[in-house]
Amino acid sequence: MQNKTFDLNPNDIAGLELVCQTLRSRILEVVSANGGHLSSSLGAVELIVSMHALFDCQKNPFIFDTSHQAYAHKLLTGRFESFSTLRQFKGLSGFTKPSESAYDYFIAGHSSTSVSIGVGVAKAFCLKQALGMPIALLGDGSISAGIFYEALNELGDRKYPMIMILNDNEMSISTPIGALSKALSQLMKGPFYQSFRSKVKKILSTLPESVNYLASRFEESFKLITPGVFFEELGINYIGPINGHDLSAIIETLKLAKELKEPVLIHAQTLKGKGYKIAEGRYEKWHGVGPFDLDTGLSKKSKSAILSPTEAYSNTLLELAKKDEKIVGVTAAMPSGTGLDKLIDAYPLRFFDVAIAEQHALTSSSAMAKEGFKPFVSIYSTFLQRAYDSIVHDACISSLPIKLAIDRAGIVGEDGETHQGLLDVSYLRSIPNMVIFAPRDNETLKSAVHFANEHDSSPCAFRYPRGSFALKEGVFEPSGFVLGQSELLKKEGEILLIGYGNGVGRAHLVQLALKEKNIECALLDLRFLKPLDQNLSAIVAPYQKLYVFSDNYKLGGVASAILEFLSEQNILKPVKSFEIVDEFIMHGNTALVEKSLGLDTESLTDAILKDLGQER
Repeated sequence: MQNKTFDLNPNDIAGLELVCQTLRSRILEVVSANGGHLSSSLGAVELIVSMHALFDCQKNPFIFDTSHQAYAHKLLTGRFESFSTLRQFKGLSGFTKPSESAYDYFIAGHSSTSVSIGVGVAKAFCLKQALGMPIALLGDGSISAGIFYEALNELGDRKYPMIMILNDNEMSISTPIGALSKALSQLMKGPFYQSFRSKVKKILSTLPESVNYLASRFEESFKLITPGVFFEELGINYIGPINGHDLSAIIETLKLAKELKEPVLIHAQTLKGKGYKIAEGRYEKWHGVGPFDLDTGLSKKSKSAILSPTEAYSNTLLELAKKDEKIVGVTAAMPSGTGLDKLIDAYPLRFFDVAIAEQHALTSSSAMAKEGFKPFVSIYSTFLQRAYDSIVHDACISSLPIKLAIDRAGIVGEDGETHQGLLDVSYLRSIPNMVIFAPRDNETLKSAVHFANEHDSSPCAFRYPRGSFALKEGVFEPSGFVLGQSELLKKEGEILLIGYGNGVGRAHLVQLALKEKNIECALLDLRFLKPLDQNLSAIVAPYQKLYVFSDNYKLGGVASAILEFLSEQNILKPVKSFEIVDEFIMHGNTALVEKSLGLDTESLTDAILKDLGQER
């Protein structure tokens, strides 16, 4: 099918408005069927259309912060028809992805990197004496992260040509946190400052020098109450706020910014969900959505009666917090995603959303632990990566008892490479003083929260999956966690299946499949990865072969820990790992992704039968 092309004449505003309508309709059509990031993409349509109308994105790289708002960009760059495969297995990514299109400059699934990337592009262009300049589109939530200021610090000093468009919709995912976000959304809601400044400059040019000086001081004093003063004092030109849905205003502003050939920040105010009335405004639930009915806005998926791991964690922590005033909590701009919203509502002085600032979340929590509190840091596995140094330097060296509640551990589905929760096991294992454990179902997740609350000698971390555990509730009796103790759930047979966390459920399904082939096997819930059960050598002694199941990377993973332990005990046992291969894992329906990796029950069962020398 021939792809749709667009006439993006910057002088034909009416034509561009029709393009915006077409893009919004396509976004709504596909996201209502597939799910995806809706309100942010709808809100950025005019900004992206204007960017494409004035700039060639292959000569002036478009850099999208997080890039979940870049759907209009995909539609304008040869992917209008294929957009129907958005977030599907082997279809289009929900984020920009250079391997998908030459028009996507950089992969981005985490926030606040765009200005730093842009500075790198600008440096390279300067060294190559290349024409063009980077153009970064970032959200107001992005300015809460330290890397944004690190990049601005250099950019303001070096004065590289660069355009930054600050998409201020008063929302990142949840309500943005911090003084700067509040300043952007509250201080200046209209073009008053720009108009005032222009008039002052015109008057100043006609006045004597002495009066000119006094008037200049007056303007400088006035600037102190505007959101632009911070950027201008850093050496960044500031223009705005402008209406981010007014194509004429956006295009004229971009033309001005282009001519300056200096770093410029354009402050554009937009409405999240623009063009779809049901989603317009500050509604967190419309940021990322599953399939929904376009007419009613209602989800097409019925809510499961089974609690999600996130809900089980949140409910348990809330009950404990009612009894223990030392319990505090932190999340980094993901209160509802991590379940901490309930606790922030109930105890606003003890539970905190610190904005997109994972490093700060960990370091400040370490200080709270030193002061005798019990900080639960509720965070997605993929975002915990951003705080690695804080875990090492500020928590673990001093052995401060922070509690890392790692949500979305394992394969997370449609968000793909940038969001898979596969690294935490390997890098946390390498840090001294860190205790690492994992529940197998919701009931043991509740026990994990209780154990973490009582553990006061070191940092600890426990992980749990997105959506649901592989192990159904009630299959095994729940039991509490005891430091460094595993649990042998079944003892039959000559082979041992070892599960860690959600891997226990995966191993159990394989155990049932093998039983149908008249092969009995034992099942061990490892529970603690660090410290490992010191009786492990005795536990594995009766079994001829060991098979390891866990939702993390194989390198430095669970099987590695077991092999290291057995090697130190001079025990030779065949150990086969069914952890994740050494590659970044693509997006798509979780079941399809797992099948492609050979992690579905049928593939795992076949692999064990083959290893045992038996036919299927």
